Amino acid sequence: MKELLRSTDPTIMAFASALLEGEDIDCFQMDVNMSILEGGIGIFPRRLMVHEDDYDAAVNVMRDNEIPLGR
Repeated sequence: MKELLRSTDPTIMAFASALLEGEDIDCFQMDVNMSILEGGIGIFPRRLMVHEDDYDAAVNVMRDNEIPLGR
């Protein structure tokens, strides 16, 4: 798995996950439990992971939909 996106905004994570699933790219959100433990104040970012073979296609999906990857 390779990190595609890191964000403290749960709406961006949900939107990015939905876009990837629509393109048949499996993804996994990491650090969700950590962000729940903080009380929802947005200190700890969540990470969106994709398989290394799907990484380039996932980057293209994010760029096509103007989701900043921070790279």
